[in-house]
Amino acid sequence: MNVKELRELSAEKLQDELNDLKKELFNLRFQHAINQLDNPTRIAAVKKDIARVKTILREIELNGANS
Repeated sequence: MNVKELRELSAEKLQDELNDLKKELFNLRFQHAINQLDNPTRIAAVKKDIARVKTILREIELNGANS
């Protein structure tokens, strides 16, 4: 999901997306630990997606506080 699509989502949808990404990261790390992970670069991609979602949530939080 790109940044433009994420910015169009509500805070609740972003929180749901964040939870899903965290679950996916957990599962990827687990697969990596037992040597069943096919694409190890997916871990880095999910971490970046988590950071993007957290950044947008923080921007929403700051804009809400300034209004």
